[in-house]
Amino acid sequence: MAGTAPRTPLRTRAGSTRPRRTGRRHPLVATAMVLPLATLLAYAFGGLEAVVTQASSVGAVLGR
Repeated sequence: MAGTAPRTPLRTRAGSTRPRRTGRRHPLVATAMVLPLATLLAYAFGGLEAVVTQASSVGAVLGR
């Protein structure tokens, strides 16, 4: 009996005339959105020093 009742169409929010975007974001836009929060979290938990240390170690291995 559950399949016999007709479904009502989903309603959109009142005043929302903008269609939803489908697809993917450009990678630079996604990066720009994530970097501020990632930087804040790295600074708050001391991860920034670890990243600098690892980057300098990789640079030393590569001979720079």
